[in-house]
Amino acid sequence: MMSMKYLGKWAAGAAFLVATLGGGASYAAEQFIPVPSYRVGAYAAGGSGVFGGMLDYFNLINERDGGINGVRLVWEECEFEYRTPRAVACYERLKDKGERGAPLFQFVSTGATYSVLPRARKDRIPVLSVGYGRSDSADGRVFPYAFPLVTTYWSQNSAKIRFIGMQEGGMERLKGKTLVNLHHGSGYGRETVPILDRQAERYGFRVVHLEVPHPGTEQHSQWLKIRRLNPDWVILRGWGVMNPTALKTAAKVGYPRERMVGVWWSGAEEDVIPAGDAAKGFIAAGFHPGGTGFDVHRDLKSQVYDRGLGDLDDPARVGSVYHNRGLITGMLTVEAIRRAQEKYGVRPLSGEEVRWGLENLDLSEADIEALGFKGLAQPLKLSCADHEGGGAVIFSQWDGARWVPLTDWVESDRELVRSMIEASAARYAEAQGITPRECASPAAS
Repeated sequence: MMSMKYLGKWAAGAAFLVATLGGGASYAAEQFIPVPSYRVGAYAAGGSGVFGGMLDYFNLINERDGGINGVRLVWEECEFEYRTPRAVACYERLKDKGERGAPLFQFVSTGATYSVLPRARKDRIPVLSVGYGRSDSADGRVFPYAFPLVTTYWSQNSAKIRFIGMQEGGMERLKGKTLVNLHHGSGYGRETVPILDRQAERYGFRVVHLEVPHPGTEQHSQWLKIRRLNPDWVILRGWGVMNPTALKTAAKVGYPRERMVGVWWSGAEEDVIPAGDAAKGFIAAGFHPGGTGFDVHRDLKSQVYDRGLGDLDDPARVGSVYHNRGLITGMLTVEAIRRAQEKYGVRPLSGEEVRWGLENLDLSEADIEALGFKGLAQPLKLSCADHEGGGAVIFSQWDGARWVPLTDWVESDRELVRSMIEASAARYAEAQGITPRECASPAAS
């Protein structure tokens, strides 16, 4: 059932349509959304799950609600195979489509996000990176068109070290420990090197960075080094085929999976099932759980999949970790547009208008519940200066059949992360000749 708050928003939108169009008028407005995606190649499992969930949610909004206050969503996919040059080509192809051009972009690729951000700034189009991308782009003063929503990699990593500290019996017990950062050979993979080095200095542990070349199918030499080092923990910052390969190789060299903690791009069903028994005990971070026990899935079944409108070829993937991530991404996209409609009117919106909607997005626990995402998504409040908004992380363990939650929300080290974000963003601004916007502090905004 829709809450009074959202019922009120819907009624306001309907009133706007009547006032604008007059009685009996036909309104066929459509909000175009570009969808650069990757459903083939080495990372197809993740891409098909996330983009499938996002498009399922767009279909749900159209079928259940008739669009966003009557403005139906339309989209066009552009396959880029997780290749950055092709992602940039998709951006150029799609940015001017629709009545007012693309309102936002979302690549689910850190490399693509890095490459497109300067273009998007010039074109005044927001780029969403829900749980990925460059962490310093959370500083909206320097990156007004970048939105690393929910939690950045630096926030996640600070929570991950807190989790490891919890397992050791306290953060002070990290002193003298050895951690290996086994990471993908890409900008995504290297993104957390700075914060890991900073945390190692703060807490007194040793961190060894081992890079695995794309796509990650060959890791023998790295795991021989791990066996010699015998670290207390291994952080797996993998992607695609790198993840099951790491788990199987860890089993071969005898490293306990219970001492391995993965990023959320290592923590989906597609990352562990191919590894078989070698994945049992593996722990992964996440900014949401898996499973179908949430209200949004009930509506998705009745309004989308029962009508043959589902995006996934295999409906059994509904509720998987990657699919749920796509649902959250779709929901945040819709709510940013809905928020922007409150200021600019119920009609197709431009990128600049949706940017305002994103910066003024404020989703409380009650809002999350009304949207059908209670327990699946965390509250989110953005501002001019803070384009992240959330920051909390949960941890789950694979038992061979499903992900079993180990923790409630673990807060990130906001003070440490924000100081690093601001310092890195300031360096970027200086190098690029950017004058930061004036904003209130994140705490006050």
